[in-house]
Amino acid sequence: MSDYVAPLKDMQFVLKELAGIDEIAGLPGCEEVSVDLVDQILEESGKFCAEVLAPLNQPGDAEGAKWDQGRVTMPKGFKAAYKQFVDGGWNALQFPPEFGGQGLPKLVATPVMEMGKAANLSFSLCPLLTGGAIEALLLRGSDALKKTFLPKMVEGIWTGSMNLTEPQAGSDLALVKAKAVREGDHYRISGQKIFITYGEHDLAENIVHLVLARTPDAPEGVKGISLFIVPKFLVNADGSLGKRNDVHCASIEHKLGIHASPTAVLIFGEKDGAIGHLIGQENQGLAYMFIMMNAARFGVGLEGVAISDRAYQLALSYAKERVQSRDLAGGAKPVPIIRHPDVRRMLMSMKARTEAMRALAYVVAAAMDIARSDPDQALRAKHQAFVDMMIPVVKGWSTETCIEVASTGIQVHGGMGYVEETGAAQLLRDARITTIYEGTTAIQSNDLVGRKLAREGGATAKEVIKAMRVVEGELAQAQGEDMAAIRASFAAGIKAVEESASWIVSTYAADVKAVHAGSVPFLMLMGTVCGGWQMARAALVAHKRLAAREGDAAFYQAKIATARFYADHVLTQAAGLRNTVVRGAAGVMALSEEQF
Repeated sequence: MSDYVAPLKDMQFVLKELAGIDEIAGLPGCEEVSVDLVDQILEESGKFCAEVLAPLNQPGDAEGAKWDQGRVTMPKGFKAAYKQFVDGGWNALQFPPEFGGQGLPKLVATPVMEMGKAANLSFSLCPLLTGGAIEALLLRGSDALKKTFLPKMVEGIWTGSMNLTEPQAGSDLALVKAKAVREGDHYRISGQKIFITYGEHDLAENIVHLVLARTPDAPEGVKGISLFIVPKFLVNADGSLGKRNDVHCASIEHKLGIHASPTAVLIFGEKDGAIGHLIGQENQGLAYMFIMMNAARFGVGLEGVAISDRAYQLALSYAKERVQSRDLAGGAKPVPIIRHPDVRRMLMSMKARTEAMRALAYVVAAAMDIARSDPDQALRAKHQAFVDMMIPVVKGWSTETCIEVASTGIQVHGGMGYVEETGAAQLLRDARITTIYEGTTAIQSNDLVGRKLAREGGATAKEVIKAMRVVEGELAQAQGEDMAAIRASFAAGIKAVEESASWIVSTYAADVKAVHAGSVPFLMLMGTVCGGWQMARAALVAHKRLAAREGDAAFYQAKIATARFYADHVLTQAAGLRNTVVRGAAGVMALSEEQF
């Protein structure tokens, strides 16, 4: 596998030109953020990921996490790397200073997260789950729980896990059976949880499990779920670790990919019942868990960006080195395969999709910062609505796309992509889980069309379309064939989104199954066009910089060319997706069960 190199130039471009780092730096609490500081953080993160995390990726995949009598041992080098990660302050980047964090915006933490995931996806899952647990505690935990757990979780010497799934309860959390019985100032937790990422490992002193469970008198279904904090080791009054809690790892799963990430089966309360503490109020657990889930879903969306970028880097390196076949334009000798048109097409597809996904994710991260910190309440609400709509898109579209990009990367390698030696195969194996965990693509699309579109009558979608129309108008004023081509495809994409959204809103109440038959195609349509929106904005910035003779001309020319490719090869799919959304239900629902 070739060395990982963080795509700093594109990251910096997106941060400055599309996501508005200057605006984010003006928010309360972000006054110390500057472009120079951000550049320094990105450069240091790039070094750490390239020098420490990336070299462990393939060996960690080959060795995998090991389970023995309830204990999980991480692959060689992971424990030392995690200590470096913690000592470098990387876990604390985006969390409040009052709990030991650095208080940096989500927008600054986002490219750092992307780098970690690109360098070593399995490693990155540990801080991802810890970060989600921190978010839930910050917003809904009592002062006492925050004081006890947050400082060490923010630092990273304690990690977190999210415990939702049970053998009979996957996406349908109404079926959760884990029990919580009150005992004085705490609860006794009993039950089994499966598919728990980093539910057991040897990287940290303690693991803080966030667990969904039911109290004895809880209502049926999702309305009767509560959220508890259940540490692996109990915490004494002075903050030191006490005795082992009654929670144990029964096994870890043997998986297609992410071999170095332990996926645990956890047993709570096998003896006396695990001691847990209620977060917030009883029967409100699902609402609280959504805080953690949304943070995790955004993080998994970034995995789509990261895997795609890593796959592109590998494919590009191989295409420049692999000599095979003569140039179609003539010549006696074989040439590097990057000179062949179809290889160019594949590489451009990988590059364009990756840049579109990155741009959209960073723009959403900036909206998260505004939604959380802007002094204008109306502006906060507007950006939160945008975030709520875009989280399922970032998660679903980016992960579905990364599977395609990773597969294309194998195709560029040819036969060498199918063997483990090059690392291309691992990326596809690792990518496959991203569309499943933290809510499948269908779960994301159901959320998008049901909660985020139909329920609010398409109000936020209309605002997004309005913003897109502004960019379309700017494209109309720009000169040149490339800008005209981008505009034409983008305008058609906007129309496809507008017509699909209108149909969903008008049809949902009368024929909910018809809408949901096309919910995943609609999610893919939204991702495709919103990605095109950001690529169009990027092209406009590059066009202006070239006209003013500012900056790196080669970079800006490449940005326009990549946006043009996206418009011609990706955005043109929007009309077909629109037709699938609006007309496709008939074929989906036509057969009886017996006819399958």
